Amino acid sequence: MSFGRLGDTNEPMSEMNVIPLVDVMLVLLVIFIVTAPVITHSVQLELPRASSSPSEQTIDSVTLSLDAAGRLHWDNAPIAREVLFGRLREAVAANPELAVYLRADRDTRYEILARIMADARRAGVARLGFVSQPEVN
Repeated sequence: MSFGRLGDTNEPMSEMNVIPLVDVMLVLLVIFIVTAPVITHSVQLELPRASSSPSEQTIDSVTLSLDAAGRLHWDNAPIAREVLFGRLREAVAANPELAVYLRADRDTRYEILARIMADARRAGVARLGFVSQPEVN
């Protein structure tokens, strides 16, 4: 089978057929063009920075402490979970710039923390901070 060769038909073809090579290269190029944006796609996040130095606590702040058993404390005084939203709303009404610092035990369930954070948000708390202890090297 000759593809437009001139001359003797019994002679072997001496040119390389590059059409299949070009087809494969074009398919690989299309695959690369389609997958390159997916590979380099990333979500832009503003991640918090942590420092080992303790922050200065202002007078206009409240510390909510939560122990491993789920007991809640408002500035070291026990408080019921059901009363928290109302008390936060009163504190924010008295001072809109109120900062709430949340201290939680390491073994506290995230579900409880999420509910406390949701109550603080609904009450209008704009500044919510987490208190932690720095790691000792």
